[in-house]
Amino acid sequence: MVTSTIKELSTDFTKLSRFEGGNFLRWQKKMKILFTTLHVACVLTTERPNDTEGETLEQIRSRQKWDNDDFSCMGHILNGMSDGLFDTYQDAISAKDLWERLEPRYMREDATSKKFLVSHFNNYKIVDGKPVMQQLYEIERLLNNFKQHKMNMDETIIVSSIVDKFPPSWKDFKRSFKHKKEDISLEQLGHKFCLEEEYRNQEDTKDNVQEGVHTTENGKTKSHKKRSHYSNNSNKNKVANKKKKVALLLLHCLPKDACFE
Repeated sequence: MVTSTIKELSTDFTKLSRFEGGNFLRWQKKMKILFTTLHVACVLTTERPNDTEGETLEQIRSRQKWDNDDFSCMGHILNGMSDGLFDTYQDAISAKDLWERLEPRYMREDATSKKFLVSHFNNYKIVDGKPVMQQLYEIERLLNNFKQHKMNMDETIIVSSIVDKFPPSWKDFKRSFKHKKEDISLEQLGHKFCLEEEYRNQEDTKDNVQEGVHTTENGKTKSHKKRSHYSNNSNKNKVANKKKKVALLLLHCLPKDACFE
């Protein structure tokens, strides 16, 4: 079962986007998960056992295992890179050597992206017409990037900043939040927003139903008026027709030489 799980993970890993120089921390974390699952992560932190005279069978097997693990680990690292980076780093002598060459180079480049993360978070605005929870998940993703870069921010400041991002249509909710004396966590804020959004959706549904009923009632009234008008005209026509028939009948019954003065 463990073997099949490893095979499935390796297969899924080949479908991941290759590292092209950006988001190194994310790519590095995915690689570490793979190496830990394959039980080859140790070669990233240990040196190759030296050849010695008179070594035991256990020592030989230990060195052979390290060589196999190193080959597998370095192969996965290189395979997880773009073609350009593969050509640049294929001369590495071990997985540990390759890993140590990558970290200082791309960790430094990731550090320059911190300012963009902060700017993105500060400029992010929650808008109407899009599910609030979906937008909160996007903010949470930004905050997770903060953690990856070890950028710590007080939770109270985060919560207050998120509330300020809401549009004017949420002004009553924002006002009630700011008047609360106790601090709430990010998780509690998400729960409150979820309830508020559900309440708003229910109110919108009620308004739409009432508007539909009002429209239907007006339609029925107009239709009734039209039918009444038509009925009145129809009755008038029927009376006129009856009068004509009576007049014709009287004329038919009178003598031919009858005259009217």
